[in-house]
Amino acid sequence: MNKNIVIVGGVAGGMSFATRYRRLNQNDNITVIEKGEHVSFANCGLPYFISDEISDRNDLLVAKKAMLEDRFKLNILNNHEAISIDSTAKTIKVVNKGQVKELAYDELILSPGASPIFIPVVGINKHPNVYTLRNIPDADQIKAAVANKEIKSALVIGGGFIGLEMAESLSKAGLDVAVVELADHLLAQMDIEMAIMAHTELKANNIKVFTNNSVKEFVNNKAILSDNQVIDADMVIMSVGVKAETGFLKDSNIELGMRDAIIVDSNYQTSVNNIHAIGDAIITKHEVSQADALIALAGPANRQGRHLADILNGIKRTNKGSLGTSVLRLFNKTFATTGLNEKALDQDSIEVMHLYANNHAGYFPNAKAIDLKVIYDKYSHKILGAQAVGYEGVDKRIDVLATAISAGMRIFDLQDLDLAYAPPFGSAKDIINMAGYYADNINLGLTDTIQWHQLEKDALILDVRNSDERTNGFIKDSINIPLDQLRDNLDKLDKDKEIVVHCQSGIRSYNAERILKVSGYQVKNLDGGYNLYGQLIKEGVVENV
Repeated sequence: MNKNIVIVGGVAGGMSFATRYRRLNQNDNITVIEKGEHVSFANCGLPYFISDEISDRNDLLVAKKAMLEDRFKLNILNNHEAISIDSTAKTIKVVNKGQVKELAYDELILSPGASPIFIPVVGINKHPNVYTLRNIPDADQIKAAVANKEIKSALVIGGGFIGLEMAESLSKAGLDVAVVELADHLLAQMDIEMAIMAHTELKANNIKVFTNNSVKEFVNNKAILSDNQVIDADMVIMSVGVKAETGFLKDSNIELGMRDAIIVDSNYQTSVNNIHAIGDAIITKHEVSQADALIALAGPANRQGRHLADILNGIKRTNKGSLGTSVLRLFNKTFATTGLNEKALDQDSIEVMHLYANNHAGYFPNAKAIDLKVIYDKYSHKILGAQAVGYEGVDKRIDVLATAISAGMRIFDLQDLDLAYAPPFGSAKDIINMAGYYADNINLGLTDTIQWHQLEKDALILDVRNSDERTNGFIKDSINIPLDQLRDNLDKLDKDKEIVVHCQSGIRSYNAERILKVSGYQVKNLDGGYNLYGQLIKEGVVENV
């Protein structure tokens, strides 16, 4: 007897499940309930449609309803909203144009996704142009507003990945843009010393950034911030995060957890028999910590849909969780992250390192720098997280590190990765390999590092850059002895004091550290060098000690 498989929600999770299930089972009845008009669309492409980088709206439609019905024999009920579930009777009620109907199911798959959080700021209900971005109709409304010549300024509330994509898109569309973020830095998935480069990139492109701030009131088309600054806001984009779309599950006996997301086991089974859940609306595990997490990303949702289709057809699969690997293009730079950031980890059990290298061989034209941060466990030496910023090749390096984390590799194993090399694509010693070498030196006791936030005002700081490099900035009260002159000037340094040595990136200072240690000096190497510390001075994160 054929089963009735009913899916609530299309797009990534729901449609991945539906099409995989059909490939595995040509007989069961599959019904997809989709609240919106489009059952399969590229929501990650919406900001680029607003900026006209994606000029044809139809390009956002990943798969059209007619094709899905014909090719996969799906019964698609778009513009239908699920309103309640009777798990005893195994029925679900949906509404379309005011008409309520009931569908029977044998297996119910919940993939309702997540909706943007809306903050009820004073006066916002009187503002004529306030938007969130979740689907194509939202993008249509925002694009129409951008085309209105009376709208000249835009305020993005929230500095996460989507908020910054929207800030870039609105700026490219010709608006005067500002971003307000409650936290002390943008891009919460990244640590402040990496995220601060997003601040710099935004400002370089004439976007105002207000951190440690919030909007307390709207008066006409002006936003009054918590510090009483007033900024123009003809248009407002609310981008402060998402919440699981689970209101219809009230009285269903389905157990919910944090932020009303659905609790599932490793096989996507909810607390109610024959009801399963996938996608942005479920609580999953972070692959590194195994802690409960909400990870609203297209990649995990697609994988979960495929997993569940396999499980319901007798193929063993387990949800291992997600790393939250993410990437953002922000004007000319790329920002990417995987695993956990430093803030989320126990500071006493981790090692942190910052590296700088070109995306390909330095002698080949147009080589551009990559800033890489890697975090690993100082006892097990397993990689816990990584963040990277640069122009080209950033996504490649983060993908390699995401793979290494999932494989349980130790930081030292990166030394021996055999990565593709030719001058236009990489270096013989890639920055990934360099991370392994760096960690090996730490483990062998060849280098002792100190982090930017550990540098104290009374430290004896030795700058081993060439003197002309200091014209672009230096750490206050630092001593300058260029590396190539160091051996001849050791008598100028006090052996009774600990020396913090630095150069621009950390390579020359490592050589200086080795010279000094052999000569009996107490030395630590400033991780990240002046590249990192100077950026933090510039952005006011640290004082010029």
